[in-house]
Amino acid sequence: MDLNKIFLKQASPTKMGGQAVMEGIMMKGENKTALAVRIPNGKIRVRTEEGKEPKKWMTYPFVRGVCAFVQSLVEGTKALMESAEILALYDEEEYEEGRFEKWLNSRFGSKAAWNFMLYSSVVIAVILSVALFIIAPTWVVNLLKHVTDSVFWLNFVEGTLRIAMFIGYVWLVSYMPDIRTVFCYHGAEHKTIHCFENKLELIPENAQSFPTLHPRCGTSFLMFVFIIAFALHFLLGWPVLWLRILTRLMLLPVIAGISYELLKWAGKSDNIVVKILSLPGLYLQKITTKEPDTAQLEVAIASIKAVCDDTPAREYIIGKDGSEEAVDIIDNEDENSDQ
Repeated sequence: MDLNKIFLKQASPTKMGGQAVMEGIMMKGENKTALAVRIPNGKIRVRTEEGKEPKKWMTYPFVRGVCAFVQSLVEGTKALMESAEILALYDEEEYEEGRFEKWLNSRFGSKAAWNFMLYSSVVIAVILSVALFIIAPTWVVNLLKHVTDSVFWLNFVEGTLRIAMFIGYVWLVSYMPDIRTVFCYHGAEHKTIHCFENKLELIPENAQSFPTLHPRCGTSFLMFVFIIAFALHFLLGWPVLWLRILTRLMLLPVIAGISYELLKWAGKSDNIVVKILSLPGLYLQKITTKEPDTAQLEVAIASIKAVCDDTPAREYIIGKDGSEEAVDIIDNEDENSDQ
């Protein structure tokens, strides 16, 4: 791994960041968020929305890490759902609502139903993640108390098992065809951000010359979380199982806050300490990013250009010749205001 190609000295770090979604990319800038999706006819459908100014208390060091983590969960899930929604518009098979979805729409309206699906998806994802990567490892390692009562080794094995389970999970899902496509878009996102931060013309040829790894990636944030948790858990000793689980859950905001500050530091610096701390996350990115093709880079470029565009929030389609075609936006809230 050539770190000099990842920590580029001539680059000007920005707040630009994104997430790969189904056949596309969600890109977020300082003042605007854009969702760009490659639709079946080869064109790119882009949807933008204005960003919201965070409250002052949400910008304080360490607190902003927790807020950013929660916000990224909600916005990431929302972007995934919206990308699926856009692709469904071009699906030849007519979508049929389930009984529960029909009941939600008729009872509360489509806007409220969509919000319910969004936030319930986030809650379910958090519960499953906590159960799999926090509760399960500490419960399994609890069985080792019959082998050793060393607090050091019990914590060491628990932390190692937690990291191994996470890496194993990411590695296994990377073999799923749909996930592999998402990882290609993830690579396109990083290459395009590198290109933008190096002030080069945003064209696929320029973006393709950069690596798929980026020091400010959310994957690196997750690795920081696991490594910092590994270190901090040693300070808690090895109390009874229920107390151990409780203290690990209570530490999550602290870990998220520290991890976010480290990630911001990694994104702005290229000194040797930062490079060493970033290595685990960068190696994990070798799994979560794949080399994109030209079409995927075009989507990433469209998302960055949309974020940098000064026009108000809108929805449009980019043709194969680069021309733009307006899309009528259906305001579900107005549509269901009478319900």
